[in-house]
Amino acid sequence: MIQDGKQVRFIRPGKDSFRSTLTQRVRAYFSDNNISNKANSKMVMKTIGMLAMYFIPFAIMLTLGQSFWIVLVCYLLMGFGMAGIGMGVMHDAIHEAYHSNRIVNKIIGSTIYLISGNAATWRIQHNILHHTFTNIEGLDEDMETAGLIRLHPSQQWKPMHRYQKWYAPFVYGLLTLNWVVAKDFKQLIRYYRRGAGSNLRKIRNEWIILIITKAVYYSLFIVLPILLTPVAWYWVVAGFVLMHFTASVILSYVFQLAHMVEGVENMDIPESGVMDDEWMEHQMMTTANFARKNKLISWFVGGLNFQVEHHLFPNICHVHYPALARIVQQTASEFNLPYREYTKFSQALKAHNDYLLRMGRRPGNVQPLTATT
Repeated sequence: MIQDGKQVRFIRPGKDSFRSTLTQRVRAYFSDNNISNKANSKMVMKTIGMLAMYFIPFAIMLTLGQSFWIVLVCYLLMGFGMAGIGMGVMHDAIHEAYHSNRIVNKIIGSTIYLISGNAATWRIQHNILHHTFTNIEGLDEDMETAGLIRLHPSQQWKPMHRYQKWYAPFVYGLLTLNWVVAKDFKQLIRYYRRGAGSNLRKIRNEWIILIITKAVYYSLFIVLPILLTPVAWYWVVAGFVLMHFTASVILSYVFQLAHMVEGVENMDIPESGVMDDEWMEHQMMTTANFARKNKLISWFVGGLNFQVEHHLFPNICHVHYPALARIVQQTASEFNLPYREYTKFSQALKAHNDYLLRMGRRPGNVQPLTATT
């Protein structure tokens, strides 16, 4: 990746490094148990469940939405389904983790268009930039908030950041609405100009896909309810915004609890352009798990509470992360690497709020906070 004319890279792992040892052990786990590292029957059932969580309320709204409150409740429930599809279905597929067949992954990954996103821009921002340069200011775009929230010590401080702990949920609620309105269009232009667009085959086709899918999305989830339900149009628009706000808050907090919490490291691009550690070691420094033993959370967030395992092996389906966690934790201990986790969701949420509070203080008056694990 080139940033400001410099090639940014990680050091190469040694023969007996953490990376080679862990990779061998994970491969042995799947080989010894004679199982695939892709989706299994539980994952298929989850896929059906997440799609149902999204489309059943939608169908109820179109057929039984005789009052504004029914429309609003249906949109609210769709917000949970929208987040569930994003975290537990399309996420695996776009990482090529759902199935060994790329066509199947492409089909399942296309569910991103149903929740207002775009596969091409997601692959670059998430798969390439975030997963490669996790928590590196200037490269990991998941840390960019247009200055509304300060997430890195190198980001410009503004007086309003003193209150970011309190207003952050409202900013987080704009995540997917931004996708719908502007972000995908801006990213497609920016990535193509910066050279990352080399991963976008036939940029003209990507523009066609982007415009058509957005038009279909608006037609399905705004125009159709306005035409088929007897409620005023503004209630439909209000419900649409409610759906996105609900999904956005869920998605944002799940992502933030994995990287923007006390205990993980944030980094700048080194002058040499070469990071101080190997890529897998970097993931251990910049990522944390939360609520691993909470089965409901693990199911709903698509295993993203096992964020350490996901960042180390993004091409492995998340249904295998609980088993891999034991291997990763043991290997990290042997190599004196941190394995960061918050045992409860509430602890991770507090750690994120504490982090926002610390980053919101005026530079020069920032004191480290102790993480609770």
